Parts: sequence; structure tokens; C-alpha cells
Amino acid sequence: MTSKGVGRLKNMRAHFLQHVPFEGLGSIEPWLKGAGFEISCTRFFESTGLPDPAAFDLLIVMGGPMSVNDEDRFPWLRDEKQFIRNVIDRGTSVLGICLGAQLIAGSLGASVDPNPHKEIGWFPVHGVPSGDSRVFHFPSSVEAFHWHGETFDLPPGAVRIAQSEGCVNQGFQIGASVIGLQFHLETTPESARAIVSHCRDELQPGRYVQPEAEILGAPQERYDAINRLMDEILSFLCDRSG
Repeated sequence: MTSKGVGRLKNMRAHFLQHVPFEGLGSIEPWLKGAGFEISCTRFFESTGLPDPAAFDLLIVMGGPMSVNDEDRFPWLRDEKQFIRNVIDRGTSVLGICLGAQLIAGSLGASVDPNPHKEIGWFPVHGVPSGDSRVFHFPSSVEAFHWHGETFDLPPGAVRIAQSEGCVNQGFQIGASVIGLQFHLETTPESARAIVSHCRDELQPGRYVQPEAEILGAPQERYDAINRLMDEILSFLCDRSG
């Protein structure tokens, strides 16, 4: 189903949670607009107010440099996790990206801890086959954009849908309508430059840390491939909404 078809059929509403100014929707925004979504947002760096969980059909939880466990520094994380749990309990479709996936896992009682390796840059992610038609079929391999130092245990009831050499839990699905991705498929050249500009100090030598020039030197075709995959995931979740 195309994004325009989803919007016309369901007249859906999307709300997203943004943690820092430089990690926005990326390629997700034009997909939502093309589908005719009404879009609202909580920007925690401006206001910690959260909407009624019944006020939207799709929740998107974005990334950020803070940890799920930084509640002393960012007290709103407690309310955010409870909010995510409430939205999931309603059966609303939820997509979490990087920190967002960790927040979904944490809100459901799973541990979020440092990963043995930081993953920063472009590295392959591999789909984990499933015979269940209700589970998103992730491709066997895709060169995805990463920027994380922590990982999550799978929350109760979750199915692993993606993994990588450097991080076993790269993606999970809960039921038919909740997906968490440790990596970024929404990244555009502009959003890649933004995160490098704000988080350049994290580019320390490591097994899965690429230098700035290599990260920003990715061809447009690589962005196009991950953005198409993000479109597929959004369509999958929206087909299961309502």
C-alpha cells in the first residue's frame, strides 16, 4: 500500500516524541505528509507535556544521545516510559528508533545497558527469518546508519527481527503493531550531517566506529535504500492500525 493510499483510507494521526533538535523525523516526515497524516509532536527539549494516548493512531519515538537510564538528569523519562507503555497497552501502532527502541524495551521492563561495542556509521544489519506472516520481513542484509553505545534486552513477548555482527538485538517486534529499531532508516544526508556536527566527540576509534569522512561520504543510493525500507515499515504498521 502506498503512503497516499493509507492516508486516504484511514485519515490517520501521528504523534512523535523528539528528544533533541538535531534528531528529527528525517525521511519519515515526507512519508507521513504524503499519506495525509495529521502530525503532532512532543519536543522534550521545549516542553514535557504529553497528549492523550487516545489522540493518535501512530506513535513514533525518535533517538537522542541520552540514556534510558538517565532519569536523574532527565526526570521526564519516567513519564515518557509510562506514556509509551500506555500507548502500547491501547494497541496503538508504535515505532521506536535507536533511543526510541530502548525506551520501548525499558517501558516494558527490559534492561538497557552498554553494548560491548559502539556502533557509529554504516554497517550491515541482517534480518532474522520468521515464518509468522504477522512479523515484518526484514531483508537478509542492508547497510544501515548507526549511532549508539547501548543496547536492550528483548522485552517480554518480543520477536527479534534484525541483528548485526556488533549488536545482536538490532530490531524487534511485539504483537502486530510495535517495532523497535536500534539503527536509523530515516537518515538523510542532512540528518547525518546534523548528528555528526552535534556528536562529533563520540567518533573515537573503535571496531564499529567509522571516521567522519566515511560516514558523510555515503552515496545517495545508500540513503535511498534505507528510506525505502523505512517506508515499508511505516506501511506495515499503518496497515495494522485501528
